[in-house]
Amino acid sequence: MNKKIVWLFTLLLLAIGTIAEAQQAKKIFRIGYLSNSDPATESTRADAIRRALRELGYIEGENIVIEYRYSEGKPDRAPELTAELVRLKVDGIVVSGGPVWVEAAKNATKTIPIIMVGSGADPVEAGLVASLARPGGNVTGLTNLTTGLGGKQLELLKEAVPKIARVAVLYDPANPVTVIESKEILRGASRTLGLTVRSWEVRVANDFAEVFAAVSKWRPDGLLMAGGGPIISTNRKRVADFALTSRLPSVGNRQFVDAGGLMYYGADFADSNRRVAYYIDRILKGAKPADLPVQQPTKFDLVFNLKTAKQIGVTIPPEVLARATRLIK
Repeated sequence: MNKKIVWLFTLLLLAIGTIAEAQQAKKIFRIGYLSNSDPATESTRADAIRRALRELGYIEGENIVIEYRYSEGKPDRAPELTAELVRLKVDGIVVSGGPVWVEAAKNATKTIPIIMVGSGADPVEAGLVASLARPGGNVTGLTNLTTGLGGKQLELLKEAVPKIARVAVLYDPANPVTVIESKEILRGASRTLGLTVRSWEVRVANDFAEVFAAVSKWRPDGLLMAGGGPIISTNRKRVADFALTSRLPSVGNRQFVDAGGLMYYGADFADSNRRVAYYIDRILKGAKPADLPVQQPTKFDLVFNLKTAKQIGVTIPPEVLARATRLIK
């Protein structure tokens, strides 16, 4: 009789274990995705993160659901959109944007993990984390630390088009990173390179017509989009078209080059996006953001749009092209 009871008890334990495993297998994780731009601008990054998640076993619609929220270039919507994600009780929030958006997420929740996808701001200086090695709190992720890259972008633009002497800079004053780039870093780099740089701020989309007219009147030899910001990013095609029409060699963010800009230099976003998926995976498996170090970029891209070079009559020196990680033909 005792053996029979033991046997039945064993079967019961096995059944309970099987049910528990089945329930675990059916667990559907929910991730919030907060973007400072629009679906079209964010599509490249979002698609890359989905592919990386799939490689880790997370398939959207099967065992993971991603709730997308886009501010369409309106920073004041960040608190509202973040609050929506918190009400959905997501397992984590991916924030594609600068400190304003990460701060909005921090203000909305102290418990839901927040994953930064990378911005030019130093998250320690911005008060988002205690340190890169030990973030503390509920924020971790990536920082591109692109502040300072503006000087390198200007240098590469000069190498790609040696004849340039005057460079117009467009920046979003609402983004602290771009303000530092345009008013400090680029001015210092321009003196070293023997260039004249003049900056124009773009606060809203309606500013572009007036800014383009002023830039044309100044007659520059090149154009640089400083840092980032939703206004600049969501209007990248408009800026690229202006540069093409004006036959201006231009440098901007990665999407800007795809839209017709001449060149990009900065973090390798394919690598960064894969690492975003790594953070999501670790957090869904129980890791605490406070214990996951913030990562900086280890790979950088130099991309040239050769179709644009041909359209504006620019021949990039072979020794510069040889350093490119990608050529758009």
